[in-house]
Amino acid sequence: MRVRCFRRNPVFLLLSSAVLVAQVAPPADLDAYVARVMQTFDVPGLSIAIVKDRQVVLAKGYGVRKLGESIAVDEHTLFGIGSNTKAFTTAALAILGEEGKISWDDPVYERLPDFQMYDPYVSHEMTIRDLLTHRSGMGLGEGDLLFWPHTTYTRQEIVYKLRFMKPASSFRSKYAYDNLMYIAAGRIIEAVTGKSWEDYIRERILTPLGMRDTNLSNAAWKAGDNYAWPHSKLPGKLQAIDFVPLDNAAPAGSINSSAADMAKWVRLQLNRGKFLDREGRLFSERQSDEMWSPQTIVPVSTPPPSLAPLKPHFADYGLGWSMSDYHGRKIVGHTGGVAGFVSLVRLVPEENLGLVVLTNAEEGGAFSAIGCHILDHYLNLPETDWISAYKEAESNAEQHAADVMKQQARSRAANSAPSLPREKYAGLYRDAWYGPATIRMENNQLVFSLDHTPKAVGDLEHWQYDTFQAHWRDRTLEDAFVTFALKPDGTIDHFTMLPVSPLADFSFDYQDLYFTPVVTRSGEKK
Repeated sequence: MRVRCFRRNPVFLLLSSAVLVAQVAPPADLDAYVARVMQTFDVPGLSIAIVKDRQVVLAKGYGVRKLGESIAVDEHTLFGIGSNTKAFTTAALAILGEEGKISWDDPVYERLPDFQMYDPYVSHEMTIRDLLTHRSGMGLGEGDLLFWPHTTYTRQEIVYKLRFMKPASSFRSKYAYDNLMYIAAGRIIEAVTGKSWEDYIRERILTPLGMRDTNLSNAAWKAGDNYAWPHSKLPGKLQAIDFVPLDNAAPAGSINSSAADMAKWVRLQLNRGKFLDREGRLFSERQSDEMWSPQTIVPVSTPPPSLAPLKPHFADYGLGWSMSDYHGRKIVGHTGGVAGFVSLVRLVPEENLGLVVLTNAEEGGAFSAIGCHILDHYLNLPETDWISAYKEAESNAEQHAADVMKQQARSRAANSAPSLPREKYAGLYRDAWYGPATIRMENNQLVFSLDHTPKAVGDLEHWQYDTFQAHWRDRTLEDAFVTFALKPDGTIDHFTMLPVSPLADFSFDYQDLYFTPVVTRSGEKK
């Protein structure tokens, strides 16, 4: 799951009260700065936590929980933290390592006998460390459609399907962010402890840290009364959207937390696993070193011109944490994104500094601008207008995407016709790892559905030749091109898919699908 950075709409701002007077004060202009961020990037509500020198110097909510309503966000309001969940999963494994129950370099198959990758060599050599470091050989986001948008598959079924996914690169040779390996890591926790991932995280991490607000599923989230609503930019305007269940991908991204609770998590991390309010540790400093040590080199890309000062000298991924540098300091952190929420965690161990930004809109520019502003303050750096810089980068990316889509429309052979009568495209199809998809006629219109994804139902509209566009009825989903290939006898051999928008989240990994018709024993297409 990736942060989705390009959404916008005006928003009403309502500030809540701060909860703890600073020992080392945050930026004096922070409230005004946040107000400008929320207005610029159209964020209904967010919360911020800052930890400096082991003290929580700020835990505060801004704005409203739901657009159009007046209930304010406070320091205890819950937000989805998405992939910031991954560090909790690795911390749970670190605890098991401390207890001698696992080692980072244990082969996965020793803990999960049914574990199997596409390549038998990788199946045998894959370790727990490999599960956590995005170097499995799978492509970027490959297989995310097994859980995103929400599917009916279980975690066990998702991990089983790894054996059908062809690698995009050789094992351990390349960084490519994935989520499915973290689902497998969660299954290892369950296999070793005999408890669910949720119960183990709750008992061994949340309860010892006093993270009373935090929960691990949508069901638990909505059982309380202090939660933010997710928001997405749909055609025309920003709207509150439904909560998207992530239980089948929980170890990769299902945690919901608050600024107050995430401050406790940050304090523990900066204290290298040692409790601050009592004797004892959650995990050792040695395990902290493991999680914060580079495991996989991440290619350093050139940022847009307005963000050129942010280009790091290095970038790596550890165990549930990413690492880079900022003005000579090592930064340990992560971002998180699920439908309607994005989040940021940044730690600067040398400065004993940590910050968290949680938002209820899909605006990476918002949390990034706030994060940079706070870092610059504590590192005594010259003031930079990060709001304008991120907004310029966002606008340029949106314009580029619009230009690409206009060029697609200009080059379209609009007067072309499909090779077959429309009803001939209808039938049952199957992809090796995703499973079944159905195309049917409905009111003289082709309707397409991914059968294990309840929201993935859409109309197939002809684009050109044997390519159609799947326009999903749920507009929070990214539309897709669907291209059919025919056999020499004129029957359908297969179809493939691609995202329509260049800005599509990589978890919509349509490009990894290859659907073939399901045929009866007599050779007829179903």
